[in-house]
Amino acid sequence: MDASLLFFYIAAGVMSISEVRSEAPESECYQTELETFHLIEGEAFYFEPFTLESPDVPDEEFTWYKNSSPFENITTDENDDIHYHGGGLFFLNVKAADSGIYIANHTESSGECTIYRVKVEVYSANYQGKLNYSSIENSHVNKNIPCPQPIQTTCENFKGNYTWYKDGHLLPGNHFNNVWVTEATKDDEGIYTCVCTWTHDHRVYNSSATRELILQKIRVHTNVEIISPTNEEQYADEGFNVKLNCSVLCGINAKKYCEASWYINGEQLNQRDGYNQKTNIAIENSTMKTTCTNILTIEKVSAEDFQHKFTCVGLGLYSVENATLTLKRKESVFPLITGTVCVLLICVFAAVLVKYYAIDLALMFRPYFLLDSHDNDARLYDAYVVYQSQSMDKATEDQLSNFVTKILPSVLEDKCGYRLFIQGRDDIPGEDRLVKVEECMRQSRRLLVILTPSVGSEPEITDKCLTSPETSVIGGFDWQVGLHHALVQREMSVILIELRDMGAKGYTHLPPGLQHLIRESAPIRWPEGSQRASAWSSTFWKRVRYLMPVKPAKKCAFSAVV
Repeated sequence: MDASLLFFYIAAGVMSISEVRSEAPESECYQTELETFHLIEGEAFYFEPFTLESPDVPDEEFTWYKNSSPFENITTDENDDIHYHGGGLFFLNVKAADSGIYIANHTESSGECTIYRVKVEVYSANYQGKLNYSSIENSHVNKNIPCPQPIQTTCENFKGNYTWYKDGHLLPGNHFNNVWVTEATKDDEGIYTCVCTWTHDHRVYNSSATRELILQKIRVHTNVEIISPTNEEQYADEGFNVKLNCSVLCGINAKKYCEASWYINGEQLNQRDGYNQKTNIAIENSTMKTTCTNILTIEKVSAEDFQHKFTCVGLGLYSVENATLTLKRKESVFPLITGTVCVLLICVFAAVLVKYYAIDLALMFRPYFLLDSHDNDARLYDAYVVYQSQSMDKATEDQLSNFVTKILPSVLEDKCGYRLFIQGRDDIPGEDRLVKVEECMRQSRRLLVILTPSVGSEPEITDKCLTSPETSVIGGFDWQVGLHHALVQREMSVILIELRDMGAKGYTHLPPGLQHLIRESAPIRWPEGSQRASAWSSTFWKRVRYLMPVKPAKKCAFSAVV
């Protein structure tokens, strides 16, 4: 083509554009959306506006140009790599320089004007980016991968042939506008390329496009199931916030069609002051169950909210379910708290009463509840009194004598009606002491031991009988018999009374058997010097009476018994 002819075409094109623009200004033309295509360098591409009913229109109705600087007009010359025929725009052997925006002004004979726009981006053949059309993603067993529509249009218009590739490898025997993958597995995933080989002006060209196949896990849509709310009422406090939970189950791997929403009085809850919604869709890892949860937060419950009906609506692919609840005022917890506090106070009071007055209570109810079955036997004595009568200083001896002969009988015998056997008082001269001790010990319910401190360095006392069994010192025959009955035969209980402070030596001067009893049950300390010590209602005597038999061996006057 010589320079004059080229100049003529350019001038004619410019004049036609100016004429079209003068007849139909662009501001009055309908402008379509910009279409974008990614091309591979060296291939061909045929563009046909999707709003154009037929590409077979007179060339005179179209004016194509590239929106670049400097301005580039597109001609109908077949020798140009980029040219047009009617509504179709050809890109042959595209190069990187061909990238840009191309605009067509279509003015029909009726005067109606339309502007088409297309954006072309050209990449090299070894470009690593994704030039794919929309991917194929579903859970179907058999996959249908159609060739992208621009390539199908080219093949149909120019009677081209199809060839398919997967990840760059030829798929033999596939020469249709789609390819089927039956019983697809993970190995079938990849990039599928559709290549159309077509002829234009006796020249062969290739156009290709790719799609990615992605396998999804099995998706099962079931009827929507309302998980929450399960009750028709929910308690709330006026003036406080409350959260309403709307949870629905839509199926297995059904994330795409699973919705949960709240309605108030039949109207969908949109943006309102004081109401906030937060939606979350979760798929359980093991079962793939899909759950949609919508949490409605009422920041401050008002009196009107108790009149509203809140409806949880679950929307799935095949069904819609709903559940309605209302707010109900919480009952006052003040009576419950008051009752609980009262019960706790009563329990504490009872515990304190039992702890500090357990003995008093036991003595009070003794006449009505005879708990000790052993006290119903026919023994003659309630207690056998054992005490130390040697190795004592004068003050201890006087105190022991006064306690054993006066105080102890005056309380336990005179006022409480118990019968005591006191050595030296109740034995008859001339009797066989060994037989007497054995018999009286067997006829006694308790062994009452009076403990006194050690004075000086007396001989070591053991559990063995002394040389003279007639001695009344602790460790003598009467003690040995009592210890045998208490520890071995377990026929009688032991009451330990500590008359004075045992001093630095403590209980080390006592026999091991007696020390064992002291470790199991602490002795009752005589309140030396107390004015109420001799009163039978004192704490000391209450403790002694508590350990004595419930029912005395010899009844006394009713006034003497508590």
